[in-house]
Amino acid sequence: MHGFFPRMTQMNAANRPSVATDTPLLVVADADGRLFEVPELHALGRSGGSVVDVPGNLYSKLPDGSLLFHLPGRHPVGRDPESGEIVVLESYAGQKVFAACAFLPPAHTALYLAPWEREEHAKPLPLYAYCALGFDQRGFLVPAVRVDADIRQDLTHFDQDEIKRCAYRKKERYPENPLVEHLVDHCALEYCCPAAQNFVLGRWEAPIPTSPHCNAECIGCISSQPNEEVPVTQPRLDFVPSAEQIADMAADHLREAPRPVVSFGQGCEGEPLLRGEHLAEAIRLIRSRTERGTIHLNSNASRPAVIEKMVAAGLNSLRISLNSAQPELYARYYRPRGYDLEQVVESGRIVSRSGGLVSLNYFIFPGVTDTEEEYGALRSLLDRTGAQVIQMRNLNIDPDSYLEGLGLERSTQPGFGIDLWMERIRRDRPEIRFAYFNPPREDWPAPSANRR
Repeated sequence: MHGFFPRMTQMNAANRPSVATDTPLLVVADADGRLFEVPELHALGRSGGSVVDVPGNLYSKLPDGSLLFHLPGRHPVGRDPESGEIVVLESYAGQKVFAACAFLPPAHTALYLAPWEREEHAKPLPLYAYCALGFDQRGFLVPAVRVDADIRQDLTHFDQDEIKRCAYRKKERYPENPLVEHLVDHCALEYCCPAAQNFVLGRWEAPIPTSPHCNAECIGCISSQPNEEVPVTQPRLDFVPSAEQIADMAADHLREAPRPVVSFGQGCEGEPLLRGEHLAEAIRLIRSRTERGTIHLNSNASRPAVIEKMVAAGLNSLRISLNSAQPELYARYYRPRGYDLEQVVESGRIVSRSGGLVSLNYFIFPGVTDTEEEYGALRSLLDRTGAQVIQMRNLNIDPDSYLEGLGLERSTQPGFGIDLWMERIRRDRPEIRFAYFNPPREDWPAPSANRR
């Protein structure tokens, strides 16, 4: 977004009165990252390439566990309530200011992104999601909604002292298992991954990373980037655990944990289907030891034949990663090697027909997700895959980079609203459940009539 709005290079709080309104105030940051509100300007949001007003009823208090970011090389954008103009604010009260935003905790979806004007030579932003932010007498506010009531990654349920004690016991129990060592030392203790910490605590969903390689080159891959300009947020696994090592920890977790799930395919690895034969063997070993719980796969779903073998071995849940149900936009983001969206759809059909649960790991991006073209394509894909759950995931990427990668950088049309998009799904596909996490088998929805 460049040069579309009036520019206010200097604003002095003493020169103008604060405006009383139900609309939150603009939040900005100084050069040291300190955040403060600007009483003379109202907060705005971003949808696609457009700066838009956010309906006041869509704001809620900043959720516990959120992070607040300041955004170097990007100037904040707000609305002057007296003139009605949209203003790019370069400085305030004599100091240079930058845009600010919120990074939401798990289970929450951003309805609008933070708006800014990017300086000409600004570097791309790290791989996080950038929710709009405002402030009023209630404190910091965000246009966001909680989409999953599951508490499995709420920070209030993680006692770090208890995690350290349980980590020691977990390593004692599996003294020669490099997968357990990796999950405990690297994931749970060093990176504080909540999924790995739940494994350490012996509850809910346990992650099983297995694949160092991938057959896609996603623009927003969080574990591998072609250069250091965009740092990875979850460095990729660099070894392959054996089927026996996988089965040892996974079968025990399924036998002992409450509401147990074990899941292949994590943010810190490539595509698990590249190890599909190996994983099918591990699944057979797990199921020879216990029938309890859910064996789940997070995947790009690129290899239907491999999916079929894993289902035959005992896989009963699949989550398909998807930025768009439109083949062209999907291909521009994933840059797949040797597959396309049709193979992805077929993988969903295989799991659905077997009686397993199919979910979409749907990357929500206001202004792309909530267009008429995308909505129509998604409805068709839901029918064709038999998916019953849409997991609402904020897309972790610099919004400008994403639109450029999809060839949409010149499009300034906003979407019709993520909140309205959700309402339309509920109306048109009432059997679809919104979620964030992989549901355990106890919580699966009833079989859908639209299974193909």
